[in-house]
Amino acid sequence: MIKIYHNPRCSKSRQALAEIEASGKDFEIIKYLENPLSTQELKAILAKLNIIPIELARKNESVWKDVYKGKNLSDDEIILAMIENPKLIERPIVIDGKNAVIGRPTQLVTDLLLK
Repeated sequence: MIKIYHNPRCSKSRQALAEIEASGKDFEIIKYLENPLSTQELKAILAKLNIIPIELARKNESVWKDVYKGKNLSDDEIILAMIENPKLIERPIVIDGKNAVIGRPTQLVTDLLLK
């Protein structure tokens, strides 16, 4: 089953959800701002995306600029920052089995759905 880590207020996330709906495949919506991820869940997502934590962090968010910018943070500290401030997690994230993408641009979601 496809999972989308979704923020309804984000246009890219809404576009990715529309792509998934149009595919006709079964999916689950995870509203990660309402139901924050655990450390283990976030680490599993990072592993599927095959990226390091800083690549998933939204560095233009005010909380990042105010609290974390310019600091030499470890991967675990960046993960903790995203757990404590879920809006720092890049979106949307779409997972289909062992494959995952950050849906920016939306074409990445389309490509994932075709696999």
